[in-house]
Amino acid sequence: MKLLRRAAAAAAVAVVAAGLITVITPSAAQAHGAAMVPGSRTFLCWRDGLSSTGQIIPNNPACQAAVAQGGANPLYNWFSVLRSDAAGRTTGFVPDGQLCSGGNSTFSAYNLARNDWPLTHLTAGANIEFRYSNWAHHPGTFYFYVTNNSWSPTRPLAWSDLESTPFLTVTNPPQRGAVGTNDGHYYFSGNLPSGKSGRHIIYSRWVRSDSAENFFGCSDVVFDGGNGQVTGIGPGQGTQTPGPNPTTNNPNPNPTTSNPGPGPGTGACTATYRSVGSWNGGFQGEVTVRNSGTANIAGWSVGLTLPSGATINSLWNGQQSGTAPNLTVRNAGHNGALNAGASTSFGFVAGGSSTSAPTVTCSVA
Repeated sequence: MKLLRRAAAAAAVAVVAAGLITVITPSAAQAHGAAMVPGSRTFLCWRDGLSSTGQIIPNNPACQAAVAQGGANPLYNWFSVLRSDAAGRTTGFVPDGQLCSGGNSTFSAYNLARNDWPLTHLTAGANIEFRYSNWAHHPGTFYFYVTNNSWSPTRPLAWSDLESTPFLTVTNPPQRGAVGTNDGHYYFSGNLPSGKSGRHIIYSRWVRSDSAENFFGCSDVVFDGGNGQVTGIGPGQGTQTPGPNPTTNNPNPNPTTSNPGPGPGTGACTATYRSVGSWNGGFQGEVTVRNSGTANIAGWSVGLTLPSGATINSLWNGQQSGTAPNLTVRNAGHNGALNAGASTSFGFVAGGSSTSAPTVTCSVA
């Protein structure tokens, strides 16, 4: 399938890197989509484990357990948690304990009852921008539910664990970014459920109106005053930004990047580049900016030098200027102020070769 070429190529690279003889490619799906903000288990485990070689090597313990049980192939198809015969059916069609996989056995490992899945930090009642992958564009309606206050992460999700009505329903929202890419998505604003605190699951359903195919997903969240930060992914399992474009319209300060005001010491920063993935004709990268000094900083600026012939197609959580290959990325409005030792990140998708890694430098703005 045309839309799976990149995923198939990544899977093939993974097999070659592992020294295997048999070539494994992801299984085909009729269409594609999964929650990106707040991130579903498959999406965030894919982000957690994707290496520069194309292999899925999870860092998060729950993602490791899922790959150990079901292999890495489902994560190359992170956008394919679907049932082709669902036709809007829920209770009684998808069995209790199988909600996160939508009753699709390929993704059964993502039903595991654990409290260490990647986690999105949110504020109850806040208005945020939801995002849902548009690997294949179709008309339909999105439904978002939240677990009731008696739910516990120690048991697999059942229909009785969800509040009876969705807190958000959206039909045929707009989209941005290219269809069939890791960056492209539907987007829509909505209020998170109020009166929530602590750990919960936001459960999503996408019901296509042009076929019986439906998509399902579990997004693990914590209502702790957060602004969409994601924890539990990547080396070191630290806090990361939630993906393409800032997510939140919540006025509460980001606890990891709030401006603490002036303080003693010296301000300094470092920048580190990480490859998120690559394909024929393009690649995705992430740059982590860390306050390496002893004083709080109010802003930062990264010098980003791309490989020869590469250009930026999209960039999030930063403000880009300059002309490729020599670019400058300054902090966005929400992630410039860093306490001593704190970090943030920005990401980008580029066209061109990734045979050599971009180089980065950092200065305090």
